[in-house]
Amino acid sequence: MARTSDPDTEINLPAGLYIVATPIGNLGDLTPRAADILRNCDLIACEDSRVTGKLLHHLEIDAKMVRYNDHSKPADRAALIRKMTEQSVALVSDAGTPLISDPGYKLVREAREAGVAVTTLPGASAVISALTLSGLPTDKFLFAGFLPSKAGARRRELENVKSLDATLVFYESGPRLAACLTQMAEILGSREAAVSREISKKFEETVAGTLFELAACYAKAPPKGEIVITVGPPAENQEEADPAKIEQALREAMQHMSTSKAAGEVARAYGADRKELYALALRLKG
Repeated sequence: MARTSDPDTEINLPAGLYIVATPIGNLGDLTPRAADILRNCDLIACEDSRVTGKLLHHLEIDAKMVRYNDHSKPADRAALIRKMTEQSVALVSDAGTPLISDPGYKLVREAREAGVAVTTLPGASAVISALTLSGLPTDKFLFAGFLPSKAGARRRELENVKSLDATLVFYESGPRLAACLTQMAEILGSREAAVSREISKKFEETVAGTLFELAACYAKAPPKGEIVITVGPPAENQEEADPAKIEQALREAMQHMSTSKAAGEVARAYGADRKELYALALRLKG
């Protein structure tokens, strides 16, 4: 049984696996139920004991931890599942809900196959939080995790999802953000989008605009912190845009790509004539 500064809160947990969401920023976002599970479980499986240790220190919990992350071997997973048959094991990630953009699903799948009881404790998730901040449609969405760092592989991934009638959600890092947004604008067109960073932390910020606008916004100053990109579905751009809107999109595109390429991408995004847009781009440039 884990030790706590308040023995009155101790409860006997049945053996099994408990999937526990932890805060993505503000430690106050941890639910009381999650705190109780962490306080009373026999073992905590975590990505990094140093990170989870800070949360446990804040809660004044002295708990036994074991590392389980994407570097863990099948033998480590099997050993952990054996413990679950007799002990209560809490699974946490460094931040947010476990199994979202991490390989924990293998542990859950094999635990269930072994007859282990699995319980989940809902809580913080950067994906859901970013969707609520974006102002974009949330009735259908696809979470695609981190895009590849290389441009060619990233292009293939974006081509695969560009026709989906759903809001797209991606994780990204500050140094790669501008290049990612630029390629998104090239492939997905002038869709409405939002960049959310440091969600639930002191310097939380969400910047909304078209992909062209956001690419230009972050071209010179890469932001710091954890970043989530949300991109609206193609249906957002199906209505015919007025000439002023198309011209504005062309101006934005020309800030970070060649005149010819800008004309082609904006033409594709709005269903406009490429030759006419190229001529307009030359006039704007001249």
